[in-house]
Amino acid sequence: MEANGSILTNKYSEGLPGARYYGGNEYIDELEVLCRKRALKAFNLDPAKWGVNVQPYSGSTANFAALTALIQPQDRLMGLGLPDGGHLTHGYYTAKKKMTASSIYFQSFPYALDPSTQLIDYAGLRKQAKIFKPRLIICGASAYPRDWDYKTLRAVCDDGGAYLMADIAHTSGLIAAQELNSPFDYCDVVTTTTHKTLRGPRAGLIFFRKDGANYEDLEKRVNDAVFPACQGGPHNNTIAAVATALLQVSQPEFKEYARQVIANARTLGSSLREHGYKLQTDGTDNHLVLWDLRPLGLTGSKVEKVCDLLGITINKNAVSGDASAQTPGGIRLGTSALTSRNMKEEDIKVVADFLHRAIQLSMTLQKEAGTKMLKDFVRVATTETEGKVGAKMVKELRQEVVTFARKWPLPGVDVAGLQRPAGIEEDF
Repeated sequence: MEANGSILTNKYSEGLPGARYYGGNEYIDELEVLCRKRALKAFNLDPAKWGVNVQPYSGSTANFAALTALIQPQDRLMGLGLPDGGHLTHGYYTAKKKMTASSIYFQSFPYALDPSTQLIDYAGLRKQAKIFKPRLIICGASAYPRDWDYKTLRAVCDDGGAYLMADIAHTSGLIAAQELNSPFDYCDVVTTTTHKTLRGPRAGLIFFRKDGANYEDLEKRVNDAVFPACQGGPHNNTIAAVATALLQVSQPEFKEYARQVIANARTLGSSLREHGYKLQTDGTDNHLVLWDLRPLGLTGSKVEKVCDLLGITINKNAVSGDASAQTPGGIRLGTSALTSRNMKEEDIKVVADFLHRAIQLSMTLQKEAGTKMLKDFVRVATTETEGKVGAKMVKELRQEVVTFARKWPLPGVDVAGLQRPAGIEEDF
């Protein structure tokens, strides 16, 4: 946070170290080279085999720059479908609209989960790839609680002469800590954000292979795709913050953090299952739990809204089998932030109980609303009326959640010195 708010934001530095369009960049060059070195070290990569561009503003821009480098407009790509846990930038489109640049400028075809296991359907992907003949297959997800079989994906790509790209935005910290399979053993390009399990500022990275005849010009293609094709000058304050975060990633304490993130996620999942709830894949290998609310007759939108009122931040999310990602039947939970606040397994069980009570409260509110409309649901949750108990229960549970939350440190903020501004009172 200190680096991200530093004076480095004042310097323009289009180009690369040693090849800038502006003067006065000798220290910026030193910073960017340091960030590259730390990125490779964080993921245990040999600089003779891998390179990295640290300039992308975000994961989405990193992904589009990678597509620009690897394939041509209207070439074909395959990514995990959004309702099955994929990401918008992996080629998502609907029957009526191409949603992102990855489907506007390229032809895309989604692969899916096996409905019986809710795991990636690798056999189905192989069959689809033989018919669709993609130039690029993207692996990685934004809502998939299990690890990936990169070796099988590499074989599919080799059979069809396709590139393999991994977007590890959500799991990169766990991969760097060697708690999950590494995509670097099998992929041509790997992209990531830096602000999720990597615990850095909001930015992106693109890793690219350098060794072998197939990669002779890949470094130049990636660098040219980032600038000038897709971006302008890099955000040097953010690159400084990325470099700072990557140094932390290389420390033993970070590996313990990553291990605890997964332990907490598994505890969260098992605690919810003990309450009888349905989880996609019945558990997790990573930081993420995907909770299927459809058996309860609830939507992700309603539970997200109730949790907002309680002081619990979650997000509505599609689950396998949803007809549309716009009307999600589940919620996505992650343990990375709670772990950064020093919570362990026993504390996560308290959080799981809060979530259980939030679900029971949501069912009460839905009954009191009398309709399935979100606006009616919100009305009964926020307005106390005679003969209805939902709004009162929201206030009572919120007080418990806030009291519990204040027990924990907040990284980057000295909570002991915080003072409530005059005129802003407690809302319970």
